[in-house]
Order: sequence, then C-alpha cells, then structure tokens
Amino acid sequence: MADITMCSGEGCPVKQKCKRFTAKPSELWQSWFATPPIEDGKCEMYWGDNAESVFNQLKDITSGNENVQ
Repeated sequence: MADITMCSGEGCPVKQKCKRFTAKPSELWQSWFATPPIEDGKCEMYWGDNAESVFNQLKDITSGNENVQ
C-alpha cells in the first residue's frame, strides 16, 4: 500500500518520474488527489526519486530512531 496521496498523472509531463503516479496503490484503501495538483505546468506535490529516502529519514526522526544518518 502506498501510504501517500496518489495522483492520476493526467496532464503531467513528469508523471513517470513521480512516486505519486508510479507507486502501487492499495486495492482496499488509497487516497487520491481529486484533480492533479498541476498549476502553470508545475506541481508542488511532485515526489521524485530522492523524496522517498528523505521521507523515510523523516519518519525515523519523528519516531525517535537514534540510528538516523
């Protein structure tokens, strides 16, 4: 399950590089943007390749994991 808000990628030029489009959605429960958050050809919700690593580090920090690098 992708524990993120997913995107349909409609009209997005970088959807194939965005985790919100490429992640495997949950079959039972998944949140989606009602409309893709693209404005003037840009998306403030873009989740690129490095974003997952940053997200996991933030999860470790907020959970009190002492082994964060």
